[in-house]
Amino acid sequence: MISPTDILHGKILVVDDQEANVLLLEQMLRGAGYTSITSTMDSSKVCELHLINHYDLILLDLQMPGMDGFQVMENLKDLEKGGYLPVLVITAQPAHKLRALKAGAKDFISKPFDLAEVLLRVHNMLEVRLLHLEMKRLYERIAAEQKVSQRLLLNVLPTSLAGRLEGQSEVKAGVFTELVTESYAEVTLLFADILEFTRFVEGANAEVLLGVLDEMAIRFDAQGGQSGLDKTRTIGNAYLASIGLSDPVIEHTIKASQKALDIVEAVDRFNERSKYKLKLRIGLDIGSEVSSIVHKRNIVCDF
Repeated sequence: MISPTDILHGKILVVDDQEANVLLLEQMLRGAGYTSITSTMDSSKVCELHLINHYDLILLDLQMPGMDGFQVMENLKDLEKGGYLPVLVITAQPAHKLRALKAGAKDFISKPFDLAEVLLRVHNMLEVRLLHLEMKRLYERIAAEQKVSQRLLLNVLPTSLAGRLEGQSEVKAGVFTELVTESYAEVTLLFADILEFTRFVEGANAEVLLGVLDEMAIRFDAQGGQSGLDKTRTIGNAYLASIGLSDPVIEHTIKASQKALDIVEAVDRFNERSKYKLKLRIGLDIGSEVSSIVHKRNIVCDF
């Protein structure tokens, strides 16, 4: 949410070749509580200033010597790749208003200035601009999180399913229309969890914590590869291994038990040379499994 304080802290650039107009607008804005106001009477410097300062609002006079306001807006479009031009034009010519809006301006104020009109239009423009930026940041965060989720999904899927999905353009775009399902009559699921992990986290800094988890993951993955297990993965402070996927094996329960003993041995070796004495909870479950891609828009996997 955009607060009144956020709006008053919005970065404003006033552009007018008449010093009296610049001073008057600055006085109006500062009197209303706006705290970040810059001005220039040289229209050729607007794009350079915006590139450096990323203004939330530009109050732009249209009739200026050299480069007029219309040319300034055309140049600003090259900087505003998102398509939102934060320009409030200043004009005394009614005929210029429609042309300015077509050129990309979002609103206008008329000369001579009316205090109430100026403050209302500035407030509304800043609110919309800040909401636009907030929505853009939110979209980028969601898109990044979606990419991470899809990468994690491919990481925990059985090899046969992951192989069918990896590299497909529609998967990369977050859309998948084909229903993919595979079933396994009997598999063993192994789950290992580091006990009292919260207490461990509280006593270790981030570098140590990541180092410990990475070391445990490397140890477990190496043993999983030696055992011929499919899709063994570390997830946070837990470890998950499915035995019997893709290539069904009769002795999957034996392999799972051996894997559990290997994990215990790996933790014991870690504890021998570390001041952190980790303890584990290990569980085994045997049964049938169905793996599928069940959602067309966001890739979701059910086991």
